[in-house]
Amino acid sequence: MGNEHRFFGPSANEIMRLCIIFAFLALVGGCWALIEIFGSSYITRQHIVQPQPMPFSHKHHVGEEGIDCRYCHTSVERSASAGMPETQTCINCHSQIYTTDPVLEPVRASFISGNPIQWTRVHNLPGYVYFDHSIHLSKGVGCATCHGRVDQMNLTEQAAPLTMEWCLKCHRDPELQIRPRDEVFNMEYKQPKDQPRLGADLVTSYHVKDRQALTNCSTCHR
Repeated sequence: MGNEHRFFGPSANEIMRLCIIFAFLALVGGCWALIEIFGSSYITRQHIVQPQPMPFSHKHHVGEEGIDCRYCHTSVERSASAGMPETQTCINCHSQIYTTDPVLEPVRASFISGNPIQWTRVHNLPGYVYFDHSIHLSKGVGCATCHGRVDQMNLTEQAAPLTMEWCLKCHRDPELQIRPRDEVFNMEYKQPKDQPRLGADLVTSYHVKDRQALTNCSTCHR
């Protein structure tokens, strides 16, 4: 009969092995590529400066002029939202200084019309994530821990990736980030060499929940 009726040739097994190997490598490579893409700034928006109605500089206002975070973000200590400043807050100073600067035209227009300035949110968590500024501040989490050194930013950018894994890293070991409450708004605060010991004491003193509660799904997803 010869080999004329043989469906698979002698090299079929080798070809199948190569196909399986290539399929496996493609699967692994595809998974790796997805992980890299979802962790990239294209998705997380980390280090990307968002367009704003005007180029507000935290470096100037906070770093150089020494304006406290709470002067503009008035509700940060008592509510989930830090709050955005009313135009009147800007006018308190800018009715006296830089009164004709073209850069501040959106402020003057907002004050005259009564319409709030339409700022673009920089730190924008998904709608299914619950985050409370007041709770974090009361437990000793500093502004710079999440927002970075805004006192050094001419234009505000998202300093941290804000991914679930990034949040969980802190929730699993809160003692590594917690600082004394009177240092929460200090942009220049540096952790002491004995941070684990200090943090452990503050976790107890500030009645921070245990790791199981902090990493429970319902803590952030309600």
